Amino acid sequence: MIRLKSAIPSTRICNEFDRLLGGLVTGCGTLLEDSAASPAMNVWQDDTTVYVEAELPGVTMKDLEVLVLDDELTIKGQRRVNPEGVSYLMQECVSGDFVRVVKLPTAIDTESVSASLTNGMLKVTLPKAKQVLPRSIEVQS
Repeated sequence: MIRLKSAIPSTRICNEFDRLLGGLVTGCGTLLEDSAASPAMNVWQDDTTVYVEAELPGVTMKDLEVLVLDDELTIKGQRRVNPEGVSYLMQECVSGDFVRVVKLPTAIDTESVSASLTNGMLKVTLPKAKQVLPRSIEVQS
């Protein structure tokens, strides 16, 4: 699980270590994530929206599920890059199931969430709930 504001600094190092070793030694990344096949992500926000981008090369829409529940975004999927009968000389593209969960920093308008998958990049747009947006109050005299 990756926390939006307090991600563990060593996550990138562990992911790179797991990638370089091709899954021969596991443990570092698996403490932080569900699978070495987990996508790299960027998460940011502006005044009205939280944005999530995830790198998903080789993942098709039928192998992908995006869920918003309470204060969490969950991205589940399966990356299939291992053709049968292939004997790799080197393998850096990991395949398998993955789950990424992002703790959202604020309430989300779940009816307005949108997601698109284009050229291996998942983009999720999560509008903030109206009750958490700033509202200008007219002062009466």
